[in-house]
Amino acid sequence: MKSFILLLTLMATSVFAQKPLWLRYPSISPDGSTIVFTYQGDLYSVPAAGGQASLLTIHPAHDFMPVWSPDGKTIAFASDRFGNFDIYTIPATGGSAQRLTYHSSHDYPSAFTPDGKNVLFNASRVDLETYADFPNRAMPELYSVPVTGGRNTQVLTTPSELASYDASANRIYYHDRKGYEDPWRKHHRSSIARDLWVYDVRNGTHTQLTQDAGEDRNPVTDPEGNYLYYLSEQSGNYNVHRLSLSQPNDKTQLTTFTKHPVRFLSVSKNGTLCFSYDCLLYTAPSPRDKRRARMPSSAGKKER
Repeated sequence: MKSFILLLTLMATSVFAQKPLWLRYPSISPDGSTIVFTYQGDLYSVPAAGGQASLLTIHPAHDFMPVWSPDGKTIAFASDRFGNFDIYTIPATGGSAQRLTYHSSHDYPSAFTPDGKNVLFNASRVDLETYADFPNRAMPELYSVPVTGGRNTQVLTTPSELASYDASANRIYYHDRKGYEDPWRKHHRSSIARDLWVYDVRNGTHTQLTQDAGEDRNPVTDPEGNYLYYLSEQSGNYNVHRLSLSQPNDKTQLTTFTKHPVRFLSVSKNGTLCFSYDCLLYTAPSPRDKRRARMPSSAGKKER
């Protein structure tokens, strides 16, 4: 574990001759070979080992928040091509975008269902009538839409952001939203700081996994379902942390970046972690993987 942390710390001190700025929302493919990210409102793909980035979308609208289908063939993303953000899909190799949602609210994708047939997304549409703050666009619900298009289904009415199923489709992991706070705020510590939860699909119960005074967010499970990786400010700055799902009190900080926050965490089926730091893209093996950690692609600047 110490060597893993050291390698990640060393990565933070690396210097590029050319440093493209604002590579955001990286998402690693299920097989760990490719990263899709957002740069200046379009989607790009780049080999996880580094190399030339390829343009996937080119549109005057803003395209962002890519997520991969389980088979690695499709990418869902949000775009405001018709005024507000809706869910779209494209082939992972690029191509024409298919629009899936048409509601007047903003829709933001978080994951595919394990069978690849639906896309989970957050939107503020219909709250419970018993909510004291009803309606409130700052408290989004969780929905699902078929990849072929069609009727949207509400999955959870409770605010549940960046939600994803585990491999069994029996549990949904998410971070909550207790009130309005700018998601880009750093060093936020208050009673409405985000925490991690798990929803049991079979019995309809929610279980809180973290209760830190600071922010815990962006949970992703490892391929075996033994650990939950997430971003936390427990150390004072956003870093990658790991929580044991069999022993929730077993928590480990995996990275030790200090100057800037780590953002946009994802994990592949082979256990490769992907995230951004200082607006560059990083990969690293999960601690169970003995391969050497590496800093991946810094994709080339966009060419017009």
